[in-house]
Amino acid sequence: MGPPDYATALDGLADAAPVLLETLLRQAAQPLGATELTVYLVDVQHMVLQPVLLSPELQDPILAEEGVATSMAGRVFLSGEPLVADRGSEKRVWVPLVERGERTGVVALTLGSIDGQALEHCVRLGLFAGLLVRGFTPVTDLFALRRRRRPMTLAAGMQWDLLPPLTARCDRASACGRLEPAYEIAGDAFDYAINDRHLDAGIFDGMGHDVGSALLTTLAVGAYRHARRSGDGPPLVAAAIDQAVDGQYGGEAFVTAVVVRLGLDTGMLEWSNAGHPPPLLMRGHKVVSQLARPAQLPLGLGGDRSQSGREQLERGDSVLLYTDGMVEGRSAEGEEFGLERLVDQWEREALSGQPPEQTLRRLVRAVSAFNAGKLRDDATILSVTWRG
Repeated sequence: MGPPDYATALDGLADAAPVLLETLLRQAAQPLGATELTVYLVDVQHMVLQPVLLSPELQDPILAEEGVATSMAGRVFLSGEPLVADRGSEKRVWVPLVERGERTGVVALTLGSIDGQALEHCVRLGLFAGLLVRGFTPVTDLFALRRRRRPMTLAAGMQWDLLPPLTARCDRASACGRLEPAYEIAGDAFDYAINDRHLDAGIFDGMGHDVGSALLTTLAVGAYRHARRSGDGPPLVAAAIDQAVDGQYGGEAFVTAVVVRLGLDTGMLEWSNAGHPPPLLMRGHKVVSQLARPAQLPLGLGGDRSQSGREQLERGDSVLLYTDGMVEGRSAEGEEFGLERLVDQWEREALSGQPPEQTLRRLVRAVSAFNAGKLRDDATILSVTWRG
């Protein structure tokens, strides 16, 4: 048993069709003596892990989807730790599939035997699989289709195509977002980028529903990216989005938004709020304040965009941005989820020590469960954390 042969897989990568993802991984894993290798990707709601390809060497029940909350593969996905189980005289191994720090699936393979070094090789194989998935994703529909469990509305499909990866991180900061209802969402979106000295992020909620709302939000996010890439801070970014929306809709439509810029070296957070719920600041697992000022008109309605708020973050602080769908949903008895319940849920989840992506996943699941799984409005959430 030797280390994986990444060179052979990389040599064939340039001309490989996306359908050959598992073939490339099997080539890399061949020195390990691996068999029955398959890749699972988590669905958009993080409920099940779907096998990407139906490899001819695999037999049921290995091909079945795996529940995130009920399976070995799900345990690995949630914990981020590899798992080994006996399978007759062999060993079945599950490792996280990690795309640039974001867990998006699981790689499973069978080995004749395993020791600590072989397990390390398997974990790195999961990282390599993540790089392959991330590289293939822009040029294929295969992975997007495997992440869907049922048909998606046109508006929802447009919004998912608009989103960045759900998690982005570097050694000094991270950003993570989630949104529901995954298959019907229309007007909500978020975006972020980690550049040389800043992490820039924004959350958006376009008025209305369906395709019209998706088109409005797409314009807002496009204007946001264009202004952000010019190096502008939150006030000028907000002004650019406002002008773009007003120019297209003439004051007849608007987008609420919060755009933030975090200094990676300094921890200084600057934000502009355009008619949106104020972000929450968590310090030491407790929400210590709302970033409530200054508030301005929604984007597309004009007004002064020159003001911004500033807050010096401490190491480990997190800021939570959310749309009104996170707090305005109601139970069957008519009770509103509310800000107090959101704060309490976030604090309790933060105490678990889970990474931000798992914390947000559980927050969104709590909101959906409170609404009996029938959200009346898009519910979107975005966290930004400064590690210092």
